[in-house]
This record gives sequence, structure tokens and C-alpha cells, in this order.
Amino acid sequence: MVKNGRFWPNRSIVSVAMAGFIGKERHAVDEKGRLMIPARFRRKFPEAFGSLDSKKEPASLYVMKSPDRSLELYLPDVWEEMARTISALSDFHPDERLLKTLMYESLEMVELDRQGRIPLSREFLDHAGISRDVVIIGADTKMIVWEPARLSEVLEGSSGRFAALAGRYF
Repeated sequence: MVKNGRFWPNRSIVSVAMAGFIGKERHAVDEKGRLMIPARFRRKFPEAFGSLDSKKEPASLYVMKSPDRSLELYLPDVWEEMARTISALSDFHPDERLLKTLMYESLEMVELDRQGRIPLSREFLDHAGISRDVVIIGADTKMIVWEPARLSEVLEGSSGRFAALAGRYF
């Protein structure tokens, strides 16, 4: 849904997707641009969907460049719900068409390798300012990947806003 000129995912998405990614982990991107997905987050992947077991389809994730300069990681079932909302936008309405273009320009699908790593393209690493270290935040239905100094900046710059934001939405 588009509200006040911004894309707001349909709230039913949250009720459909039950990933339950919670917590924060520090990791590093290796020299080939691969990011290890923390084991506690990989355990939340649907069993039938994929694992590191060679007999099953490889697990994949959707990676999206976020406007706040982080990267967001989505399981396919969560992204499919979002894609339905995006697909419902009109190709003939200029704002809706632009939103579709912006969303899909910022998206890649990647597969986990047998060690639980995903490849991140140079474009995506540069977008997030990632050269090596990252912080991965479990945000229920997605994982958010930040360059540590950038995350610290955001948190410090927003520290006084928590109570006001929580009061507005809860």
C-alpha cells in the first residue's frame, strides 16, 4: 500500500510470515564478499524450504538495499507476500510505476552456500558502506545488515526518539 507517498507493506504480511528473527550478531564479510548468516537465524528457515543438506533445494534469500543505507534480508515466503502488494500497483500511475522500479532496482536474490554464506555484490556492499565487519539485526520477519559505525551513528542520532516513536505506534 502507498501511504503519504511512501511504501507501507500490507500488515497481513507480518501475520503470514513467522520467521521470528530476534537478536544481534557481529560478523564479517570475507574477501569474496560473502556474508555468513548466523546459525541461530538459519535455524528459523523453514525445514522444507531449504537447508545446507545437499539433497534439498539450496536456501535462498532476497537482499534489498534500504534507503537508510542498510541491507535487508528476506526469506522467499516473506518477500512473495511483499511482491504481491507491489504487483498490485499500477504500471500506468507514474508514482506507483516509479515505486516498482525503485523496489526492484534495489533487490537481488542470492543462494546460501553449504557453509551458510550468501554472496553480496559490490554494488550492495558499497550502498551499505560495508568493507568487512557487519552487525546483523534480527527484526522478526527480516534480517537487517549494517556497517557497525553507520549503525552506531543512526542509534546515537535517534536515541531520544524511542519513547516518542513507541508511543505513536504502540
